[in-house]
Amino acid sequence: MQYFKTYNKQDILSVTRIRKFETKVGERIQVAKRTEDIATSLKESTAKFVLIGIPEDIGIKANYGTGGADSLWLPFLQSFLNIQSNDFFDGSEVLLLGHFDFSPIEKLIEINAHQYEERIDAWRHAVNTVDDAVEKMVQLITQHKKMPVVIGGGHNNAYPCIKGAAKGWHKAGVIELAQINAINVDAHADYRPAEGRHSGNGFRYAEEDGFLEKYCVVGIHENYIPQNVWIDMVNNPFIDCITYEDIFIHEKRNFMQAIGHATAFTSDTLTGIELDIDSIEHALSSASSPVGISANHARQYLNYVSYDSKPAYLHICEGATMLSNGKKDDSTGKLTAYLVSDFAKGIMQQLAG
Repeated sequence: MQYFKTYNKQDILSVTRIRKFETKVGERIQVAKRTEDIATSLKESTAKFVLIGIPEDIGIKANYGTGGADSLWLPFLQSFLNIQSNDFFDGSEVLLLGHFDFSPIEKLIEINAHQYEERIDAWRHAVNTVDDAVEKMVQLITQHKKMPVVIGGGHNNAYPCIKGAAKGWHKAGVIELAQINAINVDAHADYRPAEGRHSGNGFRYAEEDGFLEKYCVVGIHENYIPQNVWIDMVNNPFIDCITYEDIFIHEKRNFMQAIGHATAFTSDTLTGIELDIDSIEHALSSASSPVGISANHARQYLNYVSYDSKPAYLHICEGATMLSNGKKDDSTGKLTAYLVSDFAKGIMQQLAG
């Protein structure tokens, strides 16, 4: 598949710290047995989850944002593969497929687009290429009835995740219509107008194209809701939102009550599970904030929705370990590893009954 690098076992062991008398997830995790035939590898694998990376920040730049979301994937992988394999999380339930590499597109834009607005137009055009590649991969994974776990990149990738999962689960016969719901814990709605693809309008495009039925966003910051977006959301019966202020300032309900509301609102069909790292207080992201939910809130969210909803996929995005403005925080990779394992544990507990 174009732009995608498939991993072999040696790739994984090269970043797994082997230690005597211990077993790490990297030693137990599955890889594609046929690197040139992803479909057959998915069919033959016993894994419940398929992990892929999208280390890109094209969509963020297209939304006038700070680049750096391309830096999360490898630090995440280094943390995730070095989790202890034990009764809580074995690792063999996961197939680590590989990651996308869109760097040739980025280099082409850097060389040829010189004016700022010209570059914005080029980034937005390039997001369409990213959309197509990610959609095909997510569809391929879900049509084999496996759970995509998508890490890294901008929130523009919500659109191809929704579209690909809707098509794939429909082709697998799991849902009657190629349409799913989505829950998003985020400081922003990412429901900006369809002005060309970028990280701020993935859910708008997914809805307008008919692949997103119901959408619930939890923890949105009132200070960062454009008025036109707010009007569109409150007048749409298929969209619900609970602001950060209603939870933590006005205390109309607590955080887990808000998540429970979101799972109830989207309970009629499969639901894409979205988490934007910028919703977490002080976490390094394209839109880092001193105000947000705690890391434990994020962990509780993913663990809860893994058994109280019908997940179609997991998508964790916008996180970074190094931003284009020079800010660094190596801990984002480890945080993301916690989040993925929390989600996987919840699913496995649900399956175990």
